[in-house]
Amino acid sequence: MRSKKPINVRVGLNIHAAREAAGYTQEALSELLDITPNHLSAIERGLSGASLEMIEKLCSLFGISADYLIFGERQTEAFETRLAAQLGMVKEEYRPQVQKVLSALLEILLKQGSKEPNSG
Repeated sequence: MRSKKPINVRVGLNIHAAREAAGYTQEALSELLDITPNHLSAIERGLSGASLEMIEKLCSLFGISADYLIFGERQTEAFETRLAAQLGMVKEEYRPQVQKVLSALLEILLKQGSKEPNSG
């Protein structure tokens, strides 16, 4: 029996969760990935590692980031967590000014985004 590497187990569990959230069976997903259902099962159980090519395909197919597949968190969640931690370090006396600056910056970015051709 092969030894499971912790990273393969973590990535496999994340692939499994993403597959189920997207409503795919192992058979359907393995067909899209051009692998056998047994190979996909081995990846989900951490017995085999997922190739970078497969991770790229899964990210595209599921509309998720590689951060989610590798680390188990969505990229936006990781960003929000880091941002909250940084804001938490701001001294209480400076928070009103920081809030004003961030609000103004967000307003500028939202206006700029609405002017882009693909923004809807």
